[in-house]
This record gives sequence, C-alpha cells and structure tokens, in this order.
Amino acid sequence: MSHSSGKPVSDVIGFNKPDFRELDLGSPVSPLRTRGPAAASSSSGSSGSFSGGRNPVPRRSDSGELSGSSENSPTAKGSKLGHARSDSGSAPPPLFQSVTSPVMNVLPTGNICPSGRILKTGMAAPSRTSRTDVLGSGTTNYGHGSIMRGGGGGGTTTVAVSDPLKRGVQSMDPEELKKAGNEHYKKGHFADALSFYDRAIALSPASPAYRSNRAAALTGLKRLVEAVRECEEAVRLDPNYSRAHQRLASLFLRLGQVENARKHLCYPGLHPDPSEMHKLQMVEKHISKCADVRRIGDWKSVLREVDAAVTAGADSSPQLFMCRAEAFLKVHQIDDAESILSHVPKSEPHTSSSSQARFFGMLSEAYSYFVRAQIEMALGRFESAVTAAEKASQIDSRHVEVAVLLNNVRMVARARMRGNDLFKSERFTEACSAYGEGLRLDPSNSVLYCNRAACWFKLGQWERSIEDSNRALHIQPNYTKALLRRAASNCKLERWEEAVKDYEVLRRELPNDNEVAEALFHSQVALKKSRGEDVSNLKFGGEVEEVSGLEQFRAAVSLPGVSVVHFEVASNSHCQQISPFVDTLCGRYPSINFLKVDIQESPTIATAENVRVVPTFKIYKNGSRVKEIICPSRDILEHTVRHYSS
Repeated sequence: MSHSSGKPVSDVIGFNKPDFRELDLGSPVSPLRTRGPAAASSSSGSSGSFSGGRNPVPRRSDSGELSGSSENSPTAKGSKLGHARSDSGSAPPPLFQSVTSPVMNVLPTGNICPSGRILKTGMAAPSRTSRTDVLGSGTTNYGHGSIMRGGGGGGTTTVAVSDPLKRGVQSMDPEELKKAGNEHYKKGHFADALSFYDRAIALSPASPAYRSNRAAALTGLKRLVEAVRECEEAVRLDPNYSRAHQRLASLFLRLGQVENARKHLCYPGLHPDPSEMHKLQMVEKHISKCADVRRIGDWKSVLREVDAAVTAGADSSPQLFMCRAEAFLKVHQIDDAESILSHVPKSEPHTSSSSQARFFGMLSEAYSYFVRAQIEMALGRFESAVTAAEKASQIDSRHVEVAVLLNNVRMVARARMRGNDLFKSERFTEACSAYGEGLRLDPSNSVLYCNRAACWFKLGQWERSIEDSNRALHIQPNYTKALLRRAASNCKLERWEEAVKDYEVLRRELPNDNEVAEALFHSQVALKKSRGEDVSNLKFGGEVEEVSGLEQFRAAVSLPGVSVVHFEVASNSHCQQISPFVDTLCGRYPSINFLKVDIQESPTIATAENVRVVPTFKIYKNGSRVKEIICPSRDILEHTVRHYSS
C-alpha cells in the first residue's frame, strides 16, 4: 500500500472470515474482516538520527573521541556550561576484582616486577632475561595494568593491554567500561555498547555522562522513549549538561514533541545548532498546518502535511502515525487505517517531560487512543472502541473531542447491541430502528448499514437492502457481507446481471466457498435464460461425467464456465491413483464441469485432441482450451483447478 507521500507501508494483517451458511447471512453482525502500514521516512540532518534501519558507524576523531552529532555520539567528556566537568563519576574503583584466568594471588594495580621495581609503560625489559613466565596469555586484563612475572635472573616481560575492549571485558573501573562501550558504539554494535554502559552505571550511578552515553546506544537501537528517560536522568544529575540537552532536543523532535524539543535546544547558556533549529521550525510548521486542515476536515491535505512533518525530522512520532490513520479512516481507506494500528511506533509510558505534551490541543497519548477508538468502531469492534475511548478520557477527560467521542461510542455500541438482540428475536422492524439510532450518531459506520440491510432483506424490502448495502460498500469497498446482501437482494429482484457481477467478485475473494459458487452458477443460468439462451444442459457440480463420443465431448467443453477433462486409460496405474482425487476435486469445486475420456475407448477424441500420454488434463473455458498439464501431482492439479475456478 502506498500513501500520499509514496512511502511504503508495511504488511497485511489476517482477517476474520465471515460465516456464509445462509446467503441472507442470518445474524447481521460480525466484525469486518481486516486487511493489511505505515512507514515513517527518516530524515537526515545535523542530529544524526538513525534512519532506514541502518546502523551508522560514527567516525573517530584525532583526539580519540567519537565524532558526529550531539544526538548519536557517546562522549568521554560531557561539556558543562561555564566550567569544566569530569565524566568519571563519583564512585572510586573497587579494591578487589575477580579474574577468569587462574591466579594464586590478588595482584595490585600497576606494572609490577618481581624485583620490586616498577616499570613505566613502554619501558623495555632487560635483554639479559634468561627465563620468563607470563601470567595468562597477556591478553586478559588483570587489574588496571600489564602484569609481569619474571624468573631466573630477574628478567621481566611487559604484557601491554592497550585495547579498550579487552580492558573493559572484566574491568571494574567504570571509565574503562565506558571506553569499551564507546568502542562498540563506533562499530555500530549498539547492544554491546549498551551492556558496557549499564555496567558503568551500576558502578557509578551518579555519572550523567554514562546516562547520556546509554541514551545514545538506546537511540541506535531505536528505543527512543527509553533514551529520553536516560537523558532526563542525566539532566537531573547535572542540569547544565549540554550534551544531554542536545540529545533530548533531537529525541523530542523525532517524537514530534516540538515544545519539549525547543526547551532543551534553547536551554539558557546553550548555543543551539542552526541546522537542528531549522529542523525544529520545519516540523513545527507542518504540524501546525496539519492541525489547521484537520480542523476543517481537509483530510487529503492532512495526509500531505503529516508526510512533510515526518520527512522534516519527526520520523518516530506515534501521534503523526495515528493522524495519518485518522485521515485514511475519514477518506474511507479503512484497511490502510487499520494497518497503521499494527505498525505505529510503540507509545510507551510517559517520561517526565512528555507526559504533558499535546497534539492538536489533546494530550499526546490521549490522541492515540482517540484515533484507535474511531478505527475500532469503523471495523465493527464496538467493545474495543469503548475501551479505547475510555482510556483516552482517563488521560485527558477535559478535552471536548475526547468527551464527545466517548459519549458517542457508548451510545452507538448500545444501539448496535439492542439491534442485534431484536434481530435475533426476529423483530426486524424494531431492529432497523435501533441500527438507525446508531447511524445518526455515526453516519459513516459500514457495519451498521450492513446490519440494517439484513433487516430490510428479512422484511422483503430488497430495494432498501440494496441501498444500505451500497452505503456500506461506499465506505468499505471490499466488505464481503455487504456484497452478499446486495447480490442476494438483486436475485430477489431478478436483476441477474448485477447479481452475477457481485457473485463473481465474491468468487475471487472466497474461492473455496461452495455456496457462493452455487449462487453464482444459478445467477448465470438465470441470466442466460432471461436472454433466451438454451440452459437445458447446464448443471452444477455432481459427478465426473464420462464422455465417449467426439460430438458429446465438444458439446460438453462448450458449456458455460470452466471444464476440466481427464484423459486416461483405465488400466494405467498412474490414472488409477489420481482418478479418486479428481472425484474429490469435483465435489470441492462444484462450479466446474469435470469430464473424463478413456483414450483407448475413444481414440477419435484422443486423435482430435492430440493426446498421447496419460494422465493428461486439459482445461477449457467456454469452449476454448486454456491449459494443458501432463502427469501432474495432486498439488499442481488442484492449484491449477483453483486458479481457473475463480
């Protein structure tokens, strides 16, 4: 599916198959079947926000820091307004630490020689070494430095451990853990980086730098709401921590929370990034326009402005996705609206800053439930609609739109329930009135129109049944129950051509529904009869017909519809194996004429049809051959029959 911006929207959801036990469908109500998006286009800009599902690998600067934007780069040193800061946190490293390689003693930190002398890093060992005994492989971090053990004449070997990743694996120093996390982050290994930052925070929970770095890793993993929480904690620990403010601004912008983004981007004493400010202004402009056109019901323009806001930078805003769903609903693209419900970014519990964020004047989370309630109503899931509307009211009970929706949803659900009860009691006239009450409150509800059409059908008012079916299909073009009711009503009015058109659509939608197939067949026969055509030889379903003469064969394959001919030899083992399956297919696809020809008994047919190998199957449509398959498997044969049955 493509929306107005041309961006793909993902996948199709399963649907509830309606019950077609009766062509007039008995009870009028069941939820609409559901179909299958909403894709958000990611923007690129100075914030460095991740887009398109790829993990960018930040560059390394000459100083060893991660280069890139303020939003996606962990830093070893966070900038503080007005004075220098330290990122090492407040907790000192522990006195003891465990190691995995076997070691008899706990060795202190530093480069230690058995002689008692301390070698500075990089100092060469004396060349007179006669024997060395290196603890472990020299690649594991023991304490905080390279550990040497010498033997013989006091010779030493220096084991340098300079790789931050190796030092961080078993380190208990939060700074070493942070550096290891940074190395993983630079390689795009965000989950591994997150693990190291978690360990650093556990050792030094009061360090805002570790929290900020953790937010960067979470952003790389597209867990934006969690990233917001971490940045907010960093700012709580150090209100002047500029890097955390920058990250918060970028995150809030991606989430579509313009005011929160501005608050952190323009924090007193912080110089806002011009490109980030431009992105903020563009997102704000398009969301504002979206609110204006939504207010006047210009839903196509709403779709256009939503796409523009997403492109400008608000690529992860649940509210913008839900706004797109609301617009699709209003232009009667219910399948597209429903698909968005399954693909909208997760709206997780509030962060402290976002809990009061508003969208179209409504608290943001309330708006998401507000739209969901409308879509559930349109799909006939009335109880779910009431639940969603009640949640919206719990979050923002003072908003007028929320209050009106909750009242309407409750009243429509009650009207629908009352109509169903009256229908079951065969009080069809009263049921019509009950459904009408619901439609006065929700005039775009295709389910209620379809329910009332069932009542009109039962009352013999087929014209009115067709009218309500048409209204339902205008709102939901693929609504199978409405198609069935309109087709059945047209049959009652002997409008065979219209009935055949609807049943042909239904056959494509429901290829395995034999009752639809039979209804289509009888409608086709009635149409031919009304035109004065001979229908005496037409039949529906039955057994596989045996054909022996050439004229009989030609007459049989010229019948209306599809004919499947099994050319066989009765004594052939392959024919004997597949023949019972042909009988099964005859019952499974009753709208198709199944014939069999023994080519030994009827050589003239075999010659005319050029059949030399058995079993051979030929498929004819209205007298013309459309398919030939030789020695097919059962699966291939049924797949082909099913294809031509629709």
